[in-house]
Amino acid sequence: MAPDVIPSIFRYNPNMSRRRTPAVLAFLCVVAAFIGLSAAAQQPPPPASAARILLLPRKIVSGEHATLAVLDLNGRLTPGARVDFSNGDRVTTDATGRALFVAPLNPGLISAVLLGHPGRVYTTILAPAEAASSSIEISAAPRVASLSDRFELSGLSFCGDADANKVTIAGLLALVLASSPTSLVVLPPSELDPGDASVVVSCGKNDSPRFSIRFVELTLEANSSPLAPGDHRTLTVRVRGSTGKIALEAHNLSPDVAEMTGGNPARISSSGGENNTAQFQLTGKQRGSFVVSIRLLPTQAAPRP
Repeated sequence: MAPDVIPSIFRYNPNMSRRRTPAVLAFLCVVAAFIGLSAAAQQPPPPASAARILLLPRKIVSGEHATLAVLDLNGRLTPGARVDFSNGDRVTTDATGRALFVAPLNPGLISAVLLGHPGRVYTTILAPAEAASSSIEISAAPRVASLSDRFELSGLSFCGDADANKVTIAGLLALVLASSPTSLVVLPPSELDPGDASVVVSCGKNDSPRFSIRFVELTLEANSSPLAPGDHRTLTVRVRGSTGKIALEAHNLSPDVAEMTGGNPARISSSGGENNTAQFQLTGKQRGSFVVSIRLLPTQAAPRP
């Protein structure tokens, strides 16, 4: 069974013991997430009712296999979740939280939705001739990716069955969450260190040329005092692994408890430099816990060697 996916969500509960320092609070969820990955076999999977996030390859190929994945709010792969397509097809995720399906025959745009949730995810069905290639090609990859979050690859001759792909990063095996012959959604290995890493994609006997992605580690620092109505709170995100400016997006998942400056989601860039940080501002609306999801903004470009 595939391991739990590391969430890109930083949780802060102002009712926690005040004996914990801000530094301890900052690392609490990140450390717990990595422990959860290694202990996934002992953890029960989330119920199907917890399904919240649908990962669908951006492009699929007419008549070819593809794999989708469903996650809960904490980023864990979710078995038993039903996905309905706009053409009437439906699939249910297996014990790994993923589902293998065959793309419809008619090229064009198609959407899918999680049962009981209104948000739709769209994908484009390509004609087979548009995806034909005798070797694996990488057309787009992120220049920068997070150690604890998924990233996307675009190209040709990937395997539609997610587990038939082999993606190695710095020699370590990554987890393919969703896939099609032209798209992959990949979770980095938990042992990976920040910095530049060499990536290779394999399907069957074919290997892609090596290319490089810079992986960064995001950690959060927050004041440990309770949040009350009218209180202002600064969330500082530290970026390790790059001295360049990094574009970040924060989603306030508790808008009834706190309001985020800059809207929801809020987007800012880190400062760059050796002390590479970014700050998001919250204002309390009522006393209680708040949850903020912070991710890198996707940056797709031609792969660099």
